[in-house]
Amino acid sequence: MKSLTSRQEEILQYLQTHFTQKGYWPSIRDTQQHFGFKSTNAVAGHLRAIEKKGHLERIPGHARAYRIVEMPTAVPFNDNTIDVTDVPVYGSIAAGYPDRVESGAAIGQLQVDVETAGLKRSGAPIFALKVDGESMIEAGIMDGDVVIIEQKEARNGDIVAALIDNETTLKRFIQEPGRPPYLKSENVNYPSFHPVTELMVQGVAKSVVRSL
Repeated sequence: MKSLTSRQEEILQYLQTHFTQKGYWPSIRDTQQHFGFKSTNAVAGHLRAIEKKGHLERIPGHARAYRIVEMPTAVPFNDNTIDVTDVPVYGSIAAGYPDRVESGAAIGQLQVDVETAGLKRSGAPIFALKVDGESMIEAGIMDGDVVIIEQKEARNGDIVAALIDNETTLKRFIQEPGRPPYLKSENVNYPSFHPVTELMVQGVAKSVVRSL
């Protein structure tokens, strides 16, 4: 394994830090903007060099996914094995007013770090949905984000993907003593939603992925 230049060590550290904090690898354009390179070709060239020197391995079958073989000495890291999993993406969910149900097969896959996403290998099934709307912005969930959903029973205060009167939405699940459960928005410009006939939780939001 050949030694890296100082710039290559910085890039490798950036890859690791980004993945640890956000659960997915940065894009070439993310890396270009972070280091101020004039073009994405410079980033691609550095990545090829790091890979050629044996510090980085591309994971077959996964776009923009790598395995760090050995971290540079400047980066304290005790375990080079990162547990990642593929999460199916099933389209969009309204984070505004409830919208019609979107059904069908997965439209894509998202690779996430199991630990960073707050998941367990032995846990319930998981899937991902893209957020459409701004009703949850005060909970840190923005329009265009992707939420990781775990199929499990909701507790009071959980943010959930729910079916309310045959329409889907992403809201906070509220269950108060002596009252039927309802869905609360996290934006003062949106109301709470009380079911007329049905409220069914489809899953609990575990984490948010931004800037895919």
